[in-house]
Amino acid sequence: MNDAVLDPQDTGPSKGLDTISLLSSDERLKGRPKLCSDCGLCDSTLKGRMSSACIFVRNQTAEIEQRLHGRARRPDDERRFGIHRTQYAARMRRPNPQAQWSGIVTSLGARLLEQGQVEAVITTGAAPGTRFKSEPVLARTPAEVLATAGNKPCLSPNLRLLDQVREQGIKRLAFIGTSCQVHMLRAVEAELGLEKLYVIGIPCSDNVTYPDLEYFLTQVSRSPQTIVHYEFMQDFSLWMRHEDGHKERVNYIDFPMDKLHGIFPSSCLSCFDYPNTLCDLTVGYMGAELGWQWVLARTEIGEELFELIRPELEIGELTSSGDRTRGMPHYIARLTQPPGAKKPPFLVRKLVAYMQRKKGSKGLEFARAIIEMKLLRNLNYVRSKFPRFEARVVPEHVYQTLEPYADTYREVFGRPLASQTEE
Repeated sequence: MNDAVLDPQDTGPSKGLDTISLLSSDERLKGRPKLCSDCGLCDSTLKGRMSSACIFVRNQTAEIEQRLHGRARRPDDERRFGIHRTQYAARMRRPNPQAQWSGIVTSLGARLLEQGQVEAVITTGAAPGTRFKSEPVLARTPAEVLATAGNKPCLSPNLRLLDQVREQGIKRLAFIGTSCQVHMLRAVEAELGLEKLYVIGIPCSDNVTYPDLEYFLTQVSRSPQTIVHYEFMQDFSLWMRHEDGHKERVNYIDFPMDKLHGIFPSSCLSCFDYPNTLCDLTVGYMGAELGWQWVLARTEIGEELFELIRPELEIGELTSSGDRTRGMPHYIARLTQPPGAKKPPFLVRKLVAYMQRKKGSKGLEFARAIIEMKLLRNLNYVRSKFPRFEARVVPEHVYQTLEPYADTYREVFGRPLASQTEE
């Protein structure tokens, strides 16, 4: 993991978009692709497979989906959410107070170990003495899995533990990870010699290095040192829970982007799999109402996983309201603004936040909106910073998903939205 040090005066993030935030410029990561999320594959004996497995060398989403499902995505929500069999709104009947949400992910990992369905679970814990600094964990007991509850939104080299899996003769494994980690895991899956692999995916966007996370929290919170959990919520605001239990909220529109621009690695800004579509079961939140989690069972194994934890779940209803397409032309236009633009006046921000909560997309429509916005932002980033990489790192379904905005995109950027192979 990158351990860049913050400026002693706390004047800004440890990396910036103006200089392109390449993790691979760090000493430990020399020789890796310019776009590197430090997934851990190159820390293992599988390093030689990097050129044929890395999502940032060549995105293989379509090929892996054909292998997993025997088909391509349907021209509906699957283009945004990925191939799935069923989806639910759910939460634990007895929530884990240490979890980010109700604890579905870690509870599921613990159950797999309790019932002997796996011998180990690769997951992400917090480094000693920290709440949010990611540390890969090879859990062999239910208690070890449960101890990793809670969000750690930092880059984590979880795949480096694959060597330990092989050295310890583990044949039945569960893996909990982010979309880039899952992509690489699927690419080398056949070489691991496993009898059973369960892949539980966490939707992921814009992870950062730990120093940049510390800096981010100092800029958005009145008490960054006491934050226990935080999440970007469906009501267009950041919720932060503190040690004393009180919640602090900051509207997205109120973020000090002039101070924050540049904290996100280039790899995260060149990723097109926010919903973690190559796992067996995705457990997130953005398609569900406040207080619920959004669960997508993608494979037969994913359905098995859901049925394993179902007796402990309260099942809710997935809803959808609003019209994401109304605001998308404005969002596309905003992508032309320079990074770090100053915030609008206070009263304008209050009005925007009110309208977002009152009239904004909710439920599944919120998920569609956020996913499309990330696709547009990241496509624009790749085209502006790494244009030669576009054909290799942008999967075809991105252009298909964004096609309804093609005319607006051409008007704003003066070029087609279509992929290079179609131009």
